Amino acid sequence: MFLVLLSFFSFAAMASEKSLYDFSWLDQDKEIYVLQNRKFRKDGKFYLGGTLGKTLSGAFIDAYGGTARAGYFFHENWGIEGVFGKSQGEQNDTAKGVTEQGTVPYYRKIDTYMGGMLMWSPFYSKINTFNKIFYFDWMFGAGLASITTLDNRSKFDTPPSNSLTSQQQMGILWDTGFRFYINENWSLRMDVTGLTYQANKSKKPTGTTTTTTAKKLFTNYDLGLGLNYAF
Repeated sequence: MFLVLLSFFSFAAMASEKSLYDFSWLDQDKEIYVLQNRKFRKDGKFYLGGTLGKTLSGAFIDAYGGTARAGYFFHENWGIEGVFGKSQGEQNDTAKGVTEQGTVPYYRKIDTYMGGMLMWSPFYSKINTFNKIFYFDWMFGAGLASITTLDNRSKFDTPPSNSLTSQQQMGILWDTGFRFYINENWSLRMDVTGLTYQANKSKKPTGTTTTTTAKKLFTNYDLGLGLNYAF
């Protein structure tokens, strides 16, 4: 709901620095020029940042983690960003409930990922509230990442084991986020970061080992809050 309201006000306030608005209810000979007054610029700037957050996906795991980010904007609206993410989690109440019913919940979680994205930041806006103006950018990113996952397939072996199996695969990395400017260098950052990758759906026992089932696409969502420093 917050993102919907924020995007509504962004679209309402969005205007380029050379935008021309023709208000038909005024004298037709009059024209009004609207200056967006872009106070904080990104063109030609490097930045470092990080976020702490929570994984929003996964039925049987509650996971928390963080990211380290570095990027450069070669144009006011276009840039590149590298990101490294790490998360840790444990089985939640849903998994414990399944276990109490005598069934083993199969799960896979993101352990680490590292990738790069092309960033697009077309929306710049400001909010005037409590007699203070807040400036922010709305950014989108897409790229590729190397992903390391952990799953509990060994639970289905005979005898079962509590060790986790690690796998590595390539996936699509995407992001949408806001940068709320504190000053010329510092900004608050809120991101929803997604990882889409292909992996086996589950494991099933066959004698003393387990076999893989058909592959499907998985998507992992993380909500993160943090800081950026531009220089």
